[in-house]
Amino acid sequence: MPQDMEFHTGVPDVVDFACRLLRKAYRRGATVLCLAPASRLEALDRALWTFVERDFIPHVRLGTSAPSGLLDRTPIWLATSWPLQAAAAGAAPRDVVLNLGAALPPEGAGPARVIEIVGADADEVERGRARWRECKAAGIEILHHPFGAGRDG
Repeated sequence: MPQDMEFHTGVPDVVDFACRLLRKAYRRGATVLCLAPASRLEALDRALWTFVERDFIPHVRLGTSAPSGLLDRTPIWLATSWPLQAAAAGAAPRDVVLNLGAALPPEGAGPARVIEIVGADADEVERGRARWRECKAAGIEILHHPFGAGRDG
């Protein structure tokens, strides 16, 4: 589990919101591992190609046959689970994990900063509440950003 956790809750369009956060991270020079269930990851991958017409956000899907050395050169990784193969291959660790509903990295494996995006539908809210309780029980410091309460993304 991470040391700190940020929750963005009540997000009406998780994929669009993730695109905005990933663009911001890329512009700031951060490296990000984005974890999501397969269907959401597919939608995010497509959206990153078309999010802003002239503003490409470099990313790679882990588990695909990417050319050697591509992982270290690509700031944003997309994956359905913690990328053991990337760590085993000696790829540089990420600065941030952006989680869109997948399992978090194993204890001690992830970076100190994790951002959890929780959608507005009932299933997402319940998943987010369960993750919140898990983090609180583990003594993790939580920073909460309810959607619409300030500048999101």
